[in-house]
Amino acid sequence: MSDEMFDVVNERDEVIGCRSRSEVHRLGLRHRAVHVLVFNGQGAVFLQKRSRSKDTFPGAWDSSAAGHLAVGESYDAAAWRELQEELGWVPTSAPERRIRLVACPETGQEFVWVYCCRGNGPFCLHPEEIECGDWFPRDVVTRWVRERPGDFASSFLLVWRELERVGGE
Repeated sequence: MSDEMFDVVNERDEVIGCRSRSEVHRLGLRHRAVHVLVFNGQGAVFLQKRSRSKDTFPGAWDSSAAGHLAVGESYDAAAWRELQEELGWVPTSAPERRIRLVACPETGQEFVWVYCCRGNGPFCLHPEEIECGDWFPRDVVTRWVRERPGDFASSFLLVWRELERVGGE
């Protein structure tokens, strides 16, 4: 995995500098990310199982697509990019911003915008990013998260809890 560069942000999510991915994670600096949840026509959500080669939460289940913002990139642009890079898919309408998470230990000090969109694929999963993926009914995910939280990336647990709190998809 290359040592990408990230914007470092303050407690108000304002850019204050730029550091490498490894430095940002090692030093616990605030930075930015997106999570995108893709729901199909039956209301099931597509979840990905992270590649075992990932530097954080290898082999854990996670949002449909998720990733850091590149230097100078907007949250909206990152959501589109992550869908294309990880799922090889472009939605027919823009992903909708649903939830904003503040940087905290659960998110790995990431400010996160959570997006939702509808689609059925087909997906072409990026093998360096994703081991596999599948569709799951919401109630199955809610029960799974409650009973086996260790199966998931920590940020996804917060994403799902907040999505359940605000309702909708």
